[in-house]
Amino acid sequence: MKLRTLLIIAFAGLPFFASAGQHSTADIPALYSNLHRDASGKLYIQKGTNKYFQKDKAARYSLKQMIGNPKGTGNGLSFDFGPNTNGTLYYGFINYQDSKHPVPVYFKKTAQIIAGKASVNIKKGLSGKYDMIGWEKNKKGTLGYRVANTKGDIIYDGVIGFKGTGPFEIDDTIIEGPFVNKISPHGAVLSFNTNRSIIAEVLINGNVFKSVRAATHHEIAVGALDADHSYPYTVLYGQNKQSYQLHTAPEPGSRTAFTFSYSSDSRSGQGGGERDLHGTNFYMMRKIMALNNLQNVAFAQFTGDLINGYLSNRGDMDLEYANWKRAIEPFAHHFMVSANMGNHENFNYFFDDGSKYGITIDRFPFAMESAEKVFADNFVNPENGPESEDGAVYDPNPKITDFPSYKENAFYYTYDNVAVVTMNSDYWYCPSTREIPTVSGGVHGYIMDNQFKWLKETLQKLQADATIDHIFITEHTPFFPNGGHSGDDMWYHGNNKMRPYVAGKPVKYGIIERRDQLLDLIVNHSPKVAAILTGDEHNYNKLEIGPNTPIYPKNYPTGKRIKLTRTIYQVNNGAAGAPYYAQEKLPWSAYTSGFTTQNALVLFHVDGKKIKMEVMNPESLEDIDALNLR
Repeated sequence: MKLRTLLIIAFAGLPFFASAGQHSTADIPALYSNLHRDASGKLYIQKGTNKYFQKDKAARYSLKQMIGNPKGTGNGLSFDFGPNTNGTLYYGFINYQDSKHPVPVYFKKTAQIIAGKASVNIKKGLSGKYDMIGWEKNKKGTLGYRVANTKGDIIYDGVIGFKGTGPFEIDDTIIEGPFVNKISPHGAVLSFNTNRSIIAEVLINGNVFKSVRAATHHEIAVGALDADHSYPYTVLYGQNKQSYQLHTAPEPGSRTAFTFSYSSDSRSGQGGGERDLHGTNFYMMRKIMALNNLQNVAFAQFTGDLINGYLSNRGDMDLEYANWKRAIEPFAHHFMVSANMGNHENFNYFFDDGSKYGITIDRFPFAMESAEKVFADNFVNPENGPESEDGAVYDPNPKITDFPSYKENAFYYTYDNVAVVTMNSDYWYCPSTREIPTVSGGVHGYIMDNQFKWLKETLQKLQADATIDHIFITEHTPFFPNGGHSGDDMWYHGNNKMRPYVAGKPVKYGIIERRDQLLDLIVNHSPKVAAILTGDEHNYNKLEIGPNTPIYPKNYPTGKRIKLTRTIYQVNNGAAGAPYYAQEKLPWSAYTSGFTTQNALVLFHVDGKKIKMEVMNPESLEDIDALNLR
């Protein structure tokens, strides 16, 4: 009897069967090597005679779970955080009328979470002298809530709107945002999430801009604005509204004085409480954003390691991103925060080889599950970067899309006479460095060919643009590590053998060769580049990169060394709350200055052709360092 052919295609890690009794590997990207599926569809890595099977890390929580499925009751609100959640629910009203940066004011009482269930009595507990938002009169209000487990670890900060005076109903709510994105001289994009699928509107300068369709995620482009002008705006959602203010960019080349900031590495720190709010140092990010606001920054650049990451569950990944965005939210209503990826944004398949960290690779299908896709889904960035590494000389299938997308994780933007080029130095990242020759993958700190080509073309375009005086290059990994990452970044203890492998084959250039190609482009051929902004190492320092800076290991071939023709600075600020790294002794240490493990925010005060750099501690407001960059 002839077997009937069975074709089942499934995504998000589910099996892909070709025929009864046999399992296809057609869904495995050709970029990987020694990666297979067994007869049941389970992924494994073949290394010699050993098979290491996929064993993804168990999900702790998910964003959907922590939103808590709120419902109205006769006296208030009920929540359900899932049967395995026990702990404490903190809650309090948010007053959108009496603060430019509204946040919850927590009530003196809490609610127990037992087997996921918790309830808040609004009618009895939050009325009368505790009704500071006027819900009894207005018949509506907004509650902020915070979920903590039995250990006291804070898992999520939530927001929910309600209406009625008893019984109560859940109201249309902005549960995330709004955020100012893609600020330009004549417009911006406002993004936010709602608890229900609705059509939302933004009222600004007498014009109304609407969601394209009913949805829970909204990206509304607003326009017809004057350059360098402050505009109040109102977000209308259901029968509710929130009002804030944004400031448009000056016309290109106006050379108006302004300030922007730089920081990175805000993943969870030590010290308990908000320093570890499930994936992020919420406490330090709030301090950084408050200092940004105090300094009246035009925009803030944040390059990598926003969260702990290294997860295999999408819901948990989204939860960590949600907590980071909640930390910046009260201030990001008003100015743009441009974020990009680092190594901790890794979203992976995990294979158990018996070691502590196992073997991990970027998840696929790339268009649906990769770290790059998850990041793009969570943030709103320009889409003017390279497409992917498809078509590069090492692409095993030039006619099809093999690689992850660079959409919204490699891009550039301009503000007045400044351009910021933000790169992804953890693309198609394989954290298991020693196993890259076996399974293939991208190397921490490596810029692959198509992204390098795009950078070259972008810098040439910006060099020819008369309105641009200053270019900043930012990527997560330092060109020259100084404390904590001498074993990787663009150094690897001076080992040029480190490089990505594609389909089991090494790419042509090693990590130091590619670093030198970047330096030659940035330093020798792009005089408008003012500085390289990096992170990864959890400290602040500045490094003078110039003709006299020693940048090679001993015995590195003379014929492969480049000569730098001018001096620029690498400004490393990975001091946004992640656990610190002390300084190490490296060939260029004598050219490193200002090194500190204090938490830091770097401010660039741009005034025409001049730039003054100022570094401050966002907690103590202490001055840390300063430099006349130009």
